[in-house]
Amino acid sequence: MALSSEQQIELQAQLERAVEECNERCLYFAAKWSAELLNSFAESSQNDVDGTDDTDIDEDVDDRPLPRHTKHSGRESRLEAKERPRYLLAKSLFDCREYDRCAAVFLPHQVPHSTPIREDAVPPTRLSLSPNPKSRSKLSLGATPVSKPVILAIPKNLSEKALFLTLYARYMSGEKRKLEDSETILGPADGPVTANKGIAGIASVLEEYFNARGGLQNTSKSQGWLDYLYGLVLMKNKSESLAKQWLLRSVNANPHNWAAWQELAASIGSIEELQQINEHLPRDIMAFMFNIFCNQELFQSTTEVYNTLTQIQAIFPRSAFLQQQKALLYYHSRDHDQATQLFDALIRDHPHRLEGLEIYSNLLYVQGNRPKLATPATMASNTDKFKPETNCILGNYYSLISEHEKAVLHFRRALALDRNFQAAWTLMGHEYIELKNTQAAIESYRRAVDTNRKDYRAWYGLGQGYEMLECYSYSLFYYQRAAALCPGDPKMWAAVANAYSKCDKLPQAIQAYKRALVVGSQVETGSSFGSRNSDPLAQAVGGALDPQILYDIALLYEREERWDEAAAYMELTLAQEEGPEEGDVGLGVMQITSRARLWLARWCHSQGDLERAMELANELCQDGVEVEEAKGLVRDIRGQMAFAEEKR
Repeated sequence: MALSSEQQIELQAQLERAVEECNERCLYFAAKWSAELLNSFAESSQNDVDGTDDTDIDEDVDDRPLPRHTKHSGRESRLEAKERPRYLLAKSLFDCREYDRCAAVFLPHQVPHSTPIREDAVPPTRLSLSPNPKSRSKLSLGATPVSKPVILAIPKNLSEKALFLTLYARYMSGEKRKLEDSETILGPADGPVTANKGIAGIASVLEEYFNARGGLQNTSKSQGWLDYLYGLVLMKNKSESLAKQWLLRSVNANPHNWAAWQELAASIGSIEELQQINEHLPRDIMAFMFNIFCNQELFQSTTEVYNTLTQIQAIFPRSAFLQQQKALLYYHSRDHDQATQLFDALIRDHPHRLEGLEIYSNLLYVQGNRPKLATPATMASNTDKFKPETNCILGNYYSLISEHEKAVLHFRRALALDRNFQAAWTLMGHEYIELKNTQAAIESYRRAVDTNRKDYRAWYGLGQGYEMLECYSYSLFYYQRAAALCPGDPKMWAAVANAYSKCDKLPQAIQAYKRALVVGSQVETGSSFGSRNSDPLAQAVGGALDPQILYDIALLYEREERWDEAAAYMELTLAQEEGPEEGDVGLGVMQITSRARLWLARWCHSQGDLERAMELANELCQDGVEVEEAKGLVRDIRGQMAFAEEKR
């Protein structure tokens, strides 16, 4: 994918406009994202950076069009010009985090509180604002009637920009009070118990505003900003299906507001949902960015995603965001070496950028690379000690050196800075598992799932917690959710299989273990697991499969008294010591393969194959594993062989 010079100039103008308009509405993270993208185009020369431009400052060297503002009617422009002094005051107050004062500039009266919007609530296209009791009874549809709040009248002469800033300030004020009321991390008031009390009032104002303009279907006058805010409010009220419609309307009206794209991505829970959403997206480069981000969030490391990312990187070769997405895709596909190289390059190019570095610290933690993990920990601490990413990196470092109490302290600091920082909840749950504090671990994982339901690690952690409590049916449910979110990880399927076996569902456990083997190897998956005559693992070669899983499958067959299948999988476990081809190096002698050898020796002994049993027992004596049992078996076999010789 390549852009012509005219297309690139137009895209630059659109991004400049997006930065300005996001800043005007105090959407600073979206503005920062657009500004970084604006500065990541390929450039033939770096005159501005290197200071080698000889052109006089008075010369006209830039023919790019000035950023045009979003579709404004003449009335909107006149309103914005008239209220500009008050707007500048409101924005200054917002920047100083005086949210209530900011909202009071344009909307001095208290926004009313109402009951949260239900998922089955009638959308604004059909909602009646009449105070007639009969109309309210129709809305309830047989449910328990709720009191309708007095709807606040919106000032008639108020621009959309001023209304957005006012309601967004109300929203931020509610979030600030929610954080204050939550108090201690994992305390009695923390979590869903404490809600943003301003949400319902904001929703009622926006509901009235959009009903007066034709509701959801009338998009002719939409700028996209208030649509985004309404979608955000609906998401907070768990009205996700209605929120998606408003967010889709927002990105179609204003495709360069990255905040709306992120909120829409948070509402997508599966690849099927993403495919449905794609049918309604605008034909814009932002839709490609959105798809890359969503596929990464859904752990879809496919060739198509890589190709799309490569094409977009050709337009934005210096984009830190795209480089981070590529590193995360490699990380999710378990190509840790390539992911490490990309993260290292990202740190070299952007040494003060902290976004995504908590994932890099997870990667280094998995690799057990303590010296290398110390580098981003030091760098992040020197950049900003009061960022959640910094504290997550420090928490991973202390966890790696087994100082779990210090690790928990840093994860709690990260959450004190941002209660919605999902990685900190998951990592803190891991630490509580290490400290055997199961209840705290489960609650941490629950908060992680509440923040991001697509995080398979949090679902897996919940399964671990309930398994420690011996609630195996609960652990099975959570392991299944984790495996559904990340079907390419054999660890998830092995956990499902173990939970099935604890619930005495042996056939399902065997199938799940086989799925783990297929996912973790290059075995052909065309055969059906349900067929005994065409087991896809029957022709597996040495060194290609996980011997622990093979051994577990054999033990399950033993519990089912299917001795031939058990013996076959024990032989397969033993075969992993050797390489797939002659002269290749396999896994070598391991404790698990020695256990399989002992089982096979006993099996051959019971079947009367004394020579094979003696051979296996002698190998055990040489391996130095299970030696005493092997020696006892050798004595028994020799006695039987001597008795057989005497009979002859």
